[in-house]
Amino acid sequence: MTATSDINRERIAATEAVIRPHIRRTPLLAADLADFGLPAAPVSFKLELLQHSGSFKARGAFANLLLRQVPKAGVVAASGGNHGAAVAYAAQRLGIPAKIFVPDITSPAKAERIRGYGAELVIVGNRYADALAASEAHVARTGAMAVHAYDQAETLLGQGSVGLELEQDAPDIDTLLVAVGGGGLIGGIAAWSAGRTRIIAVEPEQSPTLHSAFAAGTPIDAPAGGLVADSLAPRRVGELMFPIARARVERVVLVSDDAIRQAQAALWSRLRLVTEPGGAAAFAALLSGRYQLSPGERIAVLLCGANTTAVNFDS
Repeated sequence: MTATSDINRERIAATEAVIRPHIRRTPLLAADLADFGLPAAPVSFKLELLQHSGSFKARGAFANLLLRQVPKAGVVAASGGNHGAAVAYAAQRLGIPAKIFVPDITSPAKAERIRGYGAELVIVGNRYADALAASEAHVARTGAMAVHAYDQAETLLGQGSVGLELEQDAPDIDTLLVAVGGGGLIGGIAAWSAGRTRIIAVEPEQSPTLHSAFAAGTPIDAPAGGLVADSLAPRRVGELMFPIARARVERVVLVSDDAIRQAQAALWSRLRLVTEPGGAAAFAALLSGRYQLSPGERIAVLLCGANTTAVNFDS
């Protein structure tokens, strides 16, 4: 059983060294909030949407496949789409069989990525929890190795490498806005940061998993709907990430679906960046005013995914 204390800077750095040959070091894009009609202030966008498989999830996928003993039966994952694509990509690169379970709300863009990477795709149920239950039954039958999307130590250690890169490339950042689904990304980043950077969680109003957990003092079931149901709407946040988040995440900001749509449109219109809804959620907190900058605050926004076909190339 992994203790939360084992998810720390030393182990994240060691994991980053293992996965480095297989992942991209994603860039930072400097911009100004005045470009978006807000009061002028510098902002840095961490472009994790340029990561292999279209999201940050490749980091955790490679960490699992490289740090754990993979059986002959291969690997299995349950996913809203991005985690499945990442596991499929990592498995293809490493020559490992993969079977991915997704709910029927998974976007066609994500399903096509999974198939394109050569994994077997199984569509079951209408939410992530249904896909997870089916994947667990498959593991019990076959002995395949389960790669959890967020509640697995190696997953958090891999995602924590985002924080390592950001600290190296922008050591003067005061605040980082991070979208939350199951919490593997923000948990890994918060474990790396260890209080050096203010971490603000951003969630959709219709999928307030971490917000609900903070209110209850423990992970609990939360609503799972809205625009980002395929990426930011698990039943509850992970048990491993919760103590880290409670200690290191300053607060949760909730944003509406309309604000997320507006953030997507603004990122495309102003910067020509294609983000899926979940990938734009963190920026929606800034654009909508749900997160207010303090004078002189140096802020970064993590754009975490781009697996969508909803792009208007004529605008």
